[in-house]
Amino acid sequence: MRRKVVVSLFAALLSSAALAQVEVAEPWVRATVAQQKATGAFMRLTAAKDARLVEARSPVAGAVEIHQMKMEGDVMKMNAIPALDLPAGKTVELKPGGYHVMLLGLHAQVKEGEMVPLTLVVEDRDGKREQIEVQAPVRPLAAGREAQHDRGHAMEHKH
Repeated sequence: MRRKVVVSLFAALLSSAALAQVEVAEPWVRATVAQQKATGAFMRLTAAKDARLVEARSPVAGAVEIHQMKMEGDVMKMNAIPALDLPAGKTVELKPGGYHVMLLGLHAQVKEGEMVPLTLVVEDRDGKREQIEVQAPVRPLAAGREAQHDRGHAMEHKH
């Protein structure tokens, strides 16, 4: 009987490990000023198998969206996207000026030194979904600005 329990526990651990297919590295959220209603969350995602980031949630925001920033002509545009592909074995960087998670309708100011809880929802090729809980430290308001510095382009936010 004891052997069956050990084998069952081992099988359960293996199946949960198989689901944990996406590694999250260096998550962080940009601090806000008082009354600011939006900010970004950034991180690196590496999937063991082909997958897609299909949703993100956080209790600090009224809405959370996956966004892409890209140049269109001389204008930097930011658009919500339905999902972000995570090719197997390749790191996808969510960073200022590129793909990122947008926290909209913030309930309060996000301050440096705090931790922001995020839930990432990843879907594999078979449509199976996994939720990944992340605690992202809040970095100073100017963090990540080097990626956007000196571009001299206007930014337009569209949905």
